[in-house]
Amino acid sequence: MDLIRDAIRTIPDYPKPGIQFRDVTTLLSDARAFRATVDLLVQPWAGAKIDKVAGIEARGFILGGAVAHQLSVGFAPVRKRGKLPHETLIEEYELEYGSDAIEIHVDAVEAGDRVLLIDDLLATGGTAEAAIKLLQRAGAEVLGAAFVVDLPALGGAERLKTLGVPVQCLVDFDGA
Repeated sequence: MDLIRDAIRTIPDYPKPGIQFRDVTTLLSDARAFRATVDLLVQPWAGAKIDKVAGIEARGFILGGAVAHQLSVGFAPVRKRGKLPHETLIEEYELEYGSDAIEIHVDAVEAGDRVLLIDDLLATGGTAEAAIKLLQRAGAEVLGAAFVVDLPALGGAERLKTLGVPVQCLVDFDGA
């Protein structure tokens, strides 16, 4: 895990003072760390009956696509509102100041599909919770949610566990 933790750059005071931004783009550019990350995200699910991996825009696309490839399953993108060209299902959620929405194509998953949700970072869990609810509304069973980074002080993992979704995080960082 040190390989992964050490490959993540911390940018102080971004996007605002007091925030320690955990930048996984440096991990993605490090072939060894990227491979180790994908392998660790895949490992608990190897041999499991999974139909799709869903990845949350944008870094979740990179990680989720790699995980889907390793598991030999399809990929379902979870995007910000207005980015998908076909008919969509939309889930709105609350942010610290206001609200936002994510969406999937109506045919991204089928009723009964067993789905693994992937993203780079888990903070408060609001976006991931919305993605889980969206996938469930589409008829999917969300088997788990996996992240590279957890910020446990913000409570996202506990929030997702209240939905009955197991959470896997590879590394955690104290503070925001």
